[in-house]
Amino acid sequence: MSVPLLEQLVEAFRVLPGVGQKTAQRMAYHVLERGRDGGRRLAEVLGEAVEKIGHCERCRDFSETPLCPTCASASRDAHQLCAVESPADRLAIEQATGYRGLYFVLQGRLSPLDGIGPRELGLHLLGERLAQGEVQELIIATNPTVEGEATAHYLAQLARQHGVRPSRPAHGLPLGGELEYVDRGTLSHAFGSRGEMA
Repeated sequence: MSVPLLEQLVEAFRVLPGVGQKTAQRMAYHVLERGRDGGRRLAEVLGEAVEKIGHCERCRDFSETPLCPTCASASRDAHQLCAVESPADRLAIEQATGYRGLYFVLQGRLSPLDGIGPRELGLHLLGERLAQGEVQELIIATNPTVEGEATAHYLAQLARQHGVRPSRPAHGLPLGGELEYVDRGTLSHAFGSRGEMA
């Protein structure tokens, strides 16, 4: 017996992160009740994106072409390479900072329990890139989680093996934040990595 189309639609929405049964049901009903044109457009663009968007050959970010616009740009500083866990992290850095170097998108972080090792993160490709001698600094911008820190440690060792200076963005207190509202882990890390004032 085949599953009714409405149930299939609800289940299809559940593939999105953070979307449970109720939210998926609400989305499905909205598309059918008020947004059929939008639903058709969503289906069309989603189908095209799944078929045409791949990964950049150099940085592993999402790209419709073999080289993404950032890697293809002659105005970027090839001496700096920033390693991030995801395309969303790359976009956040690009939008919030004046960073003009290049990127390497890991598409995850080391997690042996989940079967994610150096090969899955493309670290052999990163090693080859560092071995070329153009990169002078590897900025390791992984998240400050247990897996992110383990990944950062591994990347720092890889950089040193190739004579590249590893660096890490500062972690600590948010600008404009008040100490009493900062979580204990962040406060402990910020206090432990304090530096001299200029």
